[in-house]
Amino acid sequence: MGCTVLKTNSRYISRLTKDTAAIVLAGGRGSRLKELTDKRAKPAVHFGGKFRIIDFPLSNCINSGIRQIGVVTQYKAHSLIRHLVRGWGHFKKELGEYVEILPASQQCSDSWYQGTADSLFQNLDIIRAENPKYILVLAGDQVYKMDYGVMLAEHVEKGADMTVACIEVPVEEAANAFGVMQIDDNGRVVQFTEKPTHPVPLKDDPYTTLASMGLYIFNAEFLYEQLNQDASNSQSQHDFGNNIIPSIIDNHHIHAYRFREDDNHSRPYWRDVGTLDAFWQANMELLLPEPALNIYDEDWPIWTYQQQQPPAKFVFNNETRRGFAADSMVSGGCIISGGRVENSILFSDVRINSYSMVNRSVVLPNVVINRHARIQNAIIDSACHIPEGLEIGFDLQQDKARGFRVCDSGLVLVTHDMLKNIKPAKFHQHTIATSAPIPKLPHKVFTTHLHFN
Repeated sequence: MGCTVLKTNSRYISRLTKDTAAIVLAGGRGSRLKELTDKRAKPAVHFGGKFRIIDFPLSNCINSGIRQIGVVTQYKAHSLIRHLVRGWGHFKKELGEYVEILPASQQCSDSWYQGTADSLFQNLDIIRAENPKYILVLAGDQVYKMDYGVMLAEHVEKGADMTVACIEVPVEEAANAFGVMQIDDNGRVVQFTEKPTHPVPLKDDPYTTLASMGLYIFNAEFLYEQLNQDASNSQSQHDFGNNIIPSIIDNHHIHAYRFREDDNHSRPYWRDVGTLDAFWQANMELLLPEPALNIYDEDWPIWTYQQQQPPAKFVFNNETRRGFAADSMVSGGCIISGGRVENSILFSDVRINSYSMVNRSVVLPNVVINRHARIQNAIIDSACHIPEGLEIGFDLQQDKARGFRVCDSGLVLVTHDMLKNIKPAKFHQHTIATSAPIPKLPHKVFTTHLHFN
């Protein structure tokens, strides 16, 4: 049976997905996101107005027909676990479907998870008890849409022991950032290097390389064998990229699945959002008239948990005090009360008070922006109360002096803890209509209240 037939035979793929268990690795801190992950794991970070990052790999599983899912947690997992229980706890185990949390509980070791491979090894008895034929290993901190059933079918057709999902990226983008592989003409991996300084380019394109997406399919028994061998190696870092994959290339069949758009084989949407600039940029891209990531796709919905909230509200309509939003996404529970919002994303329950202005910013849930505050080119973390008259993103040296995180690009991160000693600022009685133009950042990729104020 040929690959094309497999990819179009939905019944065949359905049988494969029913024999597959997915393990989502969601224990990482995401330290490059700085203070944004001081109190939450990276997969729990908010994204796209109403989602968490982990909703994307979980939704891919459900939409692909894979409904046996374990989520491995470790670093500051409270908000992540709460989200999983509320939004993903409705599956019926008796029907062969579940989203189970696998916390670091030292089941077979005195240590916490030492690496990606060790996180599976320490849950080996739990995974084995489900008796899957194939195991899909996913990163919980990436934003993309992908049908894992197609990759699974190719894995089986090629007779592989393991399949690594890969994507074509510019060489300079992959350097020191991604695992990079070389393949032969049949798609078999012949070399794998974790985060090389000088990635090897493709044979037909000196500017592009094949980067690992951190997404793997294993034959279950083969994975168990490799995890046990790795666990007994005291010199190992117990990591898939650094240890498991390089050790099995020579003697086993490791296949590279090239993630491409079906229509034109172009590079599909996939974001690591591992830095503040990348996180901000990926959110800003959603504001384009036709964004590369279509979160409105009814054929591939992104599932999540959200509270029951009233619609967004815009109040006051005169020349100097108008509740206004343009080229923006405004979530439920928001009230824009005489303030102005442009080119921004407001998550749920954000309050924008009179004469304030927000531009080119990502504002996370439960933020209050008080009167006459002006914000540009910023990420405002959840539960921040921006004092009256405060300006953020206009004088970067002053922002640094206040203790805000200022990136080299000019992007400013503000968290609740950073605002503890900030007092309301003196401000000029300017109107929103006469505010100064907002400079643009360079592109590397691309508690509500009932009264009105």
